[in-house]
Amino acid sequence: MSQVVTEKIFSNQRRLQLVQGDITAEAVDAIVNAANRYLQHGGGVAGAIVRRGGQVIQEESDQWVREHGIVTHEQPAYTSAGRLPCRYVIHAVGPVWGEGDEDTKLCAAVRGSLRLAEQLGCSSLSMPAISTGIFGFPKERAAPLILQTIADYLENEPPHSLQTVRLTLIDLPTLSAFRSAWQKFWGEAVSQP
Repeated sequence: MSQVVTEKIFSNQRRLQLVQGDITAEAVDAIVNAANRYLQHGGGVAGAIVRRGGQVIQEESDQWVREHGIVTHEQPAYTSAGRLPCRYVIHAVGPVWGEGDEDTKLCAAVRGSLRLAEQLGCSSLSMPAISTGIFGFPKERAAPLILQTIADYLENEPPHSLQTVRLTLIDLPTLSAFRSAWQKFWGEAVSQP
């Protein structure tokens, strides 16, 4: 079961939440999958999403790549959610650590996910710490980049449908990195889960 660790409500009433939990159990309009360019969902968050949501997610991903080609950092793909408690899975491609220009690519993947959620008419979105698992992006470096990109989007983009973004993190080392970055940005004490 997911637990909100803390939240930031912006002046336009949009909100960002830091959550400890399993993204595959999030009852939101869409979740973000940390995907590879070919949408082959074997391990990490992607593997968990297909295991819980069903093979239809992989089948629709294969169809997407056949129709549109490989997925870029800036323009994620999306599929249905199968048996997951959300409507869509947005497949964002973050950078592999060491490939070059990783910070820019990570921010582009986060922004692209937020924009696509709006295009799909989503009011709530849950995303993981993109690229910090098997792609090797250091958690302590990714956390402030991801938080700042989401905060900038929620504060500065004209509000459409998207009202709530949840950063849903399952493991304590990742949660700890995001908690530290959160405190630096907003100076708020973040409780231990």
